[in-house]
Amino acid sequence: MKARVQVMLKTGVLDPQGEAVRHALGSLGFAGVQGVRQGKVIELELAEGTDEATVKAMCEKLLANTVIESYSIEM
Repeated sequence: MKARVQVMLKTGVLDPQGEAVRHALGSLGFAGVQGVRQGKVIELELAEGTDEATVKAMCEKLLANTVIESYSIEM
């Protein structure tokens, strides 16, 4: 069983990595990019029967900094 967790900075939190990517894309001639937000995807291989509540607990305790990041879970 697999779960995919997508972690992104919350709206309003500065994203220096995203800004660096946006700037680099502009330097490479991609003029239409107005904003970039960079996040991370974590794929978990889980034992059968692991529920979404357990994955949520993993996110809350380790995988996401819930002060500045939001996350979504796909089972």
